[in-house]
Amino acid sequence: MKLSDKQLQSFKDNGFVVVEEIFTPQEMDLAIEEAITWQQEFIEQLTEVDKKWYLDKGTAIENQLRKLDNPVSQRAFFRNMALSPTVVSLIEDLIGKEVIAFFSQIFFKPPHGGGPKPIHQDNFYFGPDKKDQVITLWIAFDHATVENGCLYYGRGTNKGEVVEHFAPDNEPFNYQIPKSDKVPMTAAPVAKGGISLHHGNTFHQSSDNHSESWRRAMAVHYMQSQVNLVSPIFQYDPAHFVKAY
Repeated sequence: MKLSDKQLQSFKDNGFVVVEEIFTPQEMDLAIEEAITWQQEFIEQLTEVDKKWYLDKGTAIENQLRKLDNPVSQRAFFRNMALSPTVVSLIEDLIGKEVIAFFSQIFFKPPHGGGPKPIHQDNFYFGPDKKDQVITLWIAFDHATVENGCLYYGRGTNKGEVVEHFAPDNEPFNYQIPKSDKVPMTAAPVAKGGISLHHGNTFHQSSDNHSESWRRAMAVHYMQSQVNLVSPIFQYDPAHFVKAY
């Protein structure tokens, strides 16, 4: 599968593109089952102190995680999704051959919980030396809607620079851009099994889930093999890097 000329131009102009029906609903149901199984295994290993960090405090659901890190390197099921020929072909269309999935996350965002993620740029977190060759794949395990917290993008912000971010004192992990740098944001709903792709510089955010439905998803961050993470905010362990070539 290849991106159309229209899709390629949309990505270039806007910094993101939505592509529907990459995975089947049945495949997404299996992904949800795998995520729930892994969550249960992960929670059993947590101390009470760890639970204060990992558990979602915005939901009434007991023992619900906010997210899980590095599913692509940790679980064969998610690795197969991230390295599927269809997905890799789309990534290569945008950043070139020889790509590496270097970090990944599963987000749960439960009904009537699942808090927001403020506006940020992925390249601020990663600090790559080649900013145009880092891209994020976002896979919708459930229908992602405006009501349940789909992503929003700042059109054209991929053409700008990485701006300075800050983290609130009580959330040292939650880097975000200053309010003075905010731009109009466009909702990008994605149907179950669809994906969005966005440039590492593109401003993006998600909102609270006020709906009755889940908004589970997996984000996979790729870079071209010649990219170096020269100034990352956090450490990204090469042990979790997975080559797609």
